[in-house]
Amino acid sequence: MNKYVKEYQYYISGELSLSKNTCESYCRDVEQYAEYLMKYRNITSPAQIDVEDLRSYLTSLKNKHINSSSQSRKLSAIKSFHKFCVLEKYTDRNISKLVSNPKQEKKLPVVLSIEEVDLLLNSLTQDTPLEMRNKAMIELLYSSGLRVSELISLRFNDIRTDVGVLQVYGKGSKERLVPVGEEAIDAINYYLDHGRKMLCNVKSKDFLFLNHHGEPLTRQAVFGIIKDKALNAGIRKPISPHKLRHSFASHLLERGLDLRMIQEMLGHEDISTTEIYTHINNQRLREIYYNAHPRANK
Repeated sequence: MNKYVKEYQYYISGELSLSKNTCESYCRDVEQYAEYLMKYRNITSPAQIDVEDLRSYLTSLKNKHINSSSQSRKLSAIKSFHKFCVLEKYTDRNISKLVSNPKQEKKLPVVLSIEEVDLLLNSLTQDTPLEMRNKAMIELLYSSGLRVSELISLRFNDIRTDVGVLQVYGKGSKERLVPVGEEAIDAINYYLDHGRKMLCNVKSKDFLFLNHHGEPLTRQAVFGIIKDKALNAGIRKPISPHKLRHSFASHLLERGLDLRMIQEMLGHEDISTTEIYTHINNQRLREIYYNAHPRANK
């Protein structure tokens, strides 16, 4: 099976217009699938795989308590692999067509209140080059709703501080323009003028946000920075770059911005993905009502 997985990796990285992160995720998921088939089902080629083998693998994921969204993502990768195997004539049937995606658990994302975001942003200092970077980075995340992968990939040419616009390359290398607020622009300009040149080295090239070695930040580093800053600000909710993205969208909707415009800024392909924020604001409205109305609760 390893030979077929390797050829699949070449196929998706060379012929499909998938982002680097999606390619890596699909390859990892297909490798795990192939390992299971070889170890537990004694399968050595795609032609041997039956629908019961695939269902057995999906059952093993459930037994490991892997959530439905992760199962669905893995199944998408597996379906892509089976489609490739038919295309390359390694098998004459696509058994993955007989398997449906698992039912998604509908969980509302955690968002920060406007007061909590203010608490976080107001706690940030600009005393050192790294603190200047952190403030610019977190201000930008909340101001623009970027994914963390989009943030760490930003380069100088992607941002126009003079007009407050950001050029973003999202999933599948799709390009979109996102407005950036004045406070984020001010923090970025301060970082560029006083902080980044202290971090820069020959390897830095034109990446916007750098670590103390002068190299581009990693996803893990951004997660750690935001978590630490939230704790220092006294915020006890679990927080991540994606929760700032959720907060960005929810607060815009709360202030009356059209859902289609929020979809465009977030880079969602399907409006149904953006509609989750209407449920968040409906829930918040109910909470406010029950807390404020004298006859809402007995």
